[in-house]
Amino acid sequence: ARRTGKKILKPSRRRPVVHYLCGVYRVSQRRACRTAQIAESTLRYQSIREPRTALRQRIREMAQARVRYGYRKIRVLLQREGWQVGKKLVYRLYREEGLTLRQKPRRRRCVAANHRERVKPTAPNQVWSVDFLADQLADGRRVRALTVVDVFKRESLAIELGQSLKGEDVVRVLSRICTQRGSPKMLFCDNGSEFTSQVMDLWAYRAGVRIDFSRPGKPTDNAYVESFNGTLRAECLDTHWFITLAEARQMVEAWRHEYNESRPHRALRERTPIEFASEFAASRELTGPQTAGDSLCA
Repeated sequence: ARRTGKKILKPSRRRPVVHYLCGVYRVSQRRACRTAQIAESTLRYQSIREPRTALRQRIREMAQARVRYGYRKIRVLLQREGWQVGKKLVYRLYREEGLTLRQKPRRRRCVAANHRERVKPTAPNQVWSVDFLADQLADGRRVRALTVVDVFKRESLAIELGQSLKGEDVVRVLSRICTQRGSPKMLFCDNGSEFTSQVMDLWAYRAGVRIDFSRPGKPTDNAYVESFNGTLRAECLDTHWFITLAEARQMVEAWRHEYNESRPHRALRERTPIEFASEFAASRELTGPQTAGDSLCA
């Protein structure tokens, strides 16, 4: 097979071939096994492995509650509950239960020749990223969502829903967050009219915030909030049917708390944004404040 370059099928994939030959062409198992090149003992072998019924049931319950969670995130949730399971075991049971997610094929991307390096934050509350997301209610009314994300700790700071959000609404949401957390040093956003308005520019000047606009036609310049919007759409907007705007706000806010406090993030080594921020604050208390983050916008 190595010389000819042919692909060798595993025994688990040859068994369906034998059953197909026996059912369609009415041949014996011996002849079908000879055709599929599989031993009869392998075909008739019955596994004596422990079924792990309780673990399978718990994996299925988690997958039904969080339909967009893969086996990696489910493994993290199982370990939080005290299950001593490995990655390969959870992956095998996840596939055997038929819970595998359908992945969209990745598009081929050209190498960016003039990609612009953006500022990388070294502490929380240095760089925020904002963007808009569109959806609709059950009666067809359009709804817009303003999302604000802390780039360093991947925390969702706010998700504001409304049928018509303008620059004044963006300033109102950002001012509310600044009252609770303080102003950031830099803001990542695109060239939408809400972000390029005069009221937005006046707010940034008074708050001492630098606005870094994305290049036209380059959504990857604002990749952090774009990734968050994709997660929001897949795990919340596409899995619920909103009747009213009030219901949509309530369910989206509940999902935001789950995203910050419960959902594991691979970029944070399977920790939540709240856990990551707490560990970072504890490390800063031990090592003392660093001046690298203070001179971010100097």
